Amino acid sequence: MKRVEKYGEEEQKKAQEERYRYLTQTPVSRLIPGLAVPTIISMLVTSFYNMADTFFVGKISTQATAAVGIVFSVMSLIQALGFFCGQGSGSYLSRQLGAGNYREASRIASTGFALAFILGGIVTVLGLIFLRPLSILLGATPTILTDTQDYLRIILIGAPIMCSQLVINNQLRFQGAAAYAMVGLVTGALVNIILDPVLIFGLGMGVSGAALATVISQCISFVILFLGSRRGANIKLHIANVSFRLHFMKEIINGGTPSLCRQGLSSISTILLNTAAGACGGDAAIAGMSVVTRVMMFANSALIGFGQGYQPVCAFNYGASLYKRVRDGFWFCVKWGTVFLLVMAVLAFSFAPQIIAFFRQDPDVIAVGTVALRFQACVFPVNAFIVMANMMLQSMGRGVKASIVAASRSGIFFIPFILILPQIFGLTGVEVTQTCADICTVLVAVPLVFSVMRQMKEMEKAGGEETQA
Repeated sequence: MKRVEKYGEEEQKKAQEERYRYLTQTPVSRLIPGLAVPTIISMLVTSFYNMADTFFVGKISTQATAAVGIVFSVMSLIQALGFFCGQGSGSYLSRQLGAGNYREASRIASTGFALAFILGGIVTVLGLIFLRPLSILLGATPTILTDTQDYLRIILIGAPIMCSQLVINNQLRFQGAAAYAMVGLVTGALVNIILDPVLIFGLGMGVSGAALATVISQCISFVILFLGSRRGANIKLHIANVSFRLHFMKEIINGGTPSLCRQGLSSISTILLNTAAGACGGDAAIAGMSVVTRVMMFANSALIGFGQGYQPVCAFNYGASLYKRVRDGFWFCVKWGTVFLLVMAVLAFSFAPQIIAFFRQDPDVIAVGTVALRFQACVFPVNAFIVMANMMLQSMGRGVKASIVAASRSGIFFIPFILILPQIFGLTGVEVTQTCADICTVLVAVPLVFSVMRQMKEMEKAGGEETQA
């Protein structure tokens, strides 16, 4: 038995060494696209969970569409906790693998997973206890309150699984095993798309059927991802490795806070957006802005997937003191990300009415959504720099700077704008808020990125001088 275990450990060590060489020696122009394809597919698939619900629920009524949009802020919060634990543990895990510290990597992986499951359980308990007041707080009007509670109740039950499966997904990506993550998410998305019409219309469950389809698909993704994490050179999750020591908590907080800011503030911003839209234009405005949010999230998810392909490259090479590869990878992603978003912006601006109508054939919904989508399309390309800046800073462990960038788009700028602009410009103020926030965010991101680039050049120069000495 000991001989078998020793053989297994030796094989895993060889596989980990091979993965190290792959991540630190392959040209970034080949490496990043190779890692990004599975993560892009994974992110697109993740956005399908809400896109599918929005599409099928849109066949019921405007009120049902608005209700799903209301609950999106809670799903953003659940995702925020999952990404907090997953990105926090994953970025540290990747840097430790780059430095050859496999034992430390194993402990942070299991700790991040356990923490996410616990946090998800807390969300479930508190959410179910305060279901009605929570629904009202989220912005539910009297006409959509029942649908909101029906959808939200089921989503809350699945919170622990949704949180913990995001942790495994992120940890696999940071190890350079994005293909495993892709398989789990794609399978879950296909199940979701199949179950939506069956449960919503076939069994007559309405919005409850949409929520149940989402939770079932997330559970299936969880099982597949967990099994994938136990294959090959991937770090194995084990309860014996769980350790809530201050050191690990600090690393998770440092690496995960940017994601928590991004997703958590997105949740708060969505609540404020729904409230402002409802006050200015009623249920149709809420539904229109909800559709725009999902459309932009879908387009942005491809960019985020591209950036996630860069994250293991950044973290591994930063841990291995290969700073030039970190910089080269960043500019490679910014260049091609901007080109992609420019194309998406032109398409979104040109076909805005048709895109909104695809989800809901309601003239009022289309009118609101078209204006908002066109406003956002005008500045969409700047998101390439914003997203890649956040990815790089977070993967390097620059938690404060990454958190500032992450918090700017959905919080620092968005929240004041959504509180002020509708008071001045009415519904137009709601529609233009995200555009204004994006412009301000890129102005903040540029100096933060260039300061880090300068520091890496100095460290690279110092390292070269030490080697010569």
